[in-house]
Amino acid sequence: MNPTYQYDIHFPAHMDPDKQYPTIFTLHGKGSNERNMFGLVEPLADEFIIVGIRGNLTLGAGFQYYELKSLGNPIREMFDQAVEQLEAFIHYATEKYPIDAAKRYLLGFSQGAILSMTLALTMGEALKGIVALNGYVPEFVKTEYSLKSIQEVAVFISHGEFDSVFPIRIGHETADYIGSLTSRLTFNIYPTDHGVSERNQKDFVNWLKQVNE
Repeated sequence: MNPTYQYDIHFPAHMDPDKQYPTIFTLHGKGSNERNMFGLVEPLADEFIIVGIRGNLTLGAGFQYYELKSLGNPIREMFDQAVEQLEAFIHYATEKYPIDAAKRYLLGFSQGAILSMTLALTMGEALKGIVALNGYVPEFVKTEYSLKSIQEVAVFISHGEFDSVFPIRIGHETADYIGSLTSRLTFNIYPTDHGVSERNQKDFVNWLKQVNE
């Protein structure tokens, strides 16, 4: 299979050829790229394989995974296709590289956070955990998708208190929804706009280390 997505992959410096490794798949925001995500997870690069997935649609100088009708309103067909193709990519990478299928994590920002939460709901316990930074779950995913249990999936959601793209109300609604489906939710609010602060990064890096133990 030829993967739908271009990607960057980083391996731990001193890999054991007989070992499979926990892996973080990163999903960037609209108009960004996979390299912008690596800095967020670089402190984990000695312990995890890190796969940065680039959106397959161009947007200005950057990329996206799907297009929007309006803010918070994805084009349904493109969104559905992205979810399907990303799940296929995760399976492709798991077969190709020494990835521990029991320790797969997604980490996404904005559009990438929306997709990370959706993939958790469609893949269920095929994922060990996700980090969703400043995102939401589309209504049609909640009501029309075939959802799997995430009771055993660890979820870290964070949102900017002053997020000018997705207001903080959306962060609370998202946490309430995900919290109704798993007891393994961590929800943090940070005094930021639509971005990731150093404190936020430090918290999810420590959380990923703990969850992976």
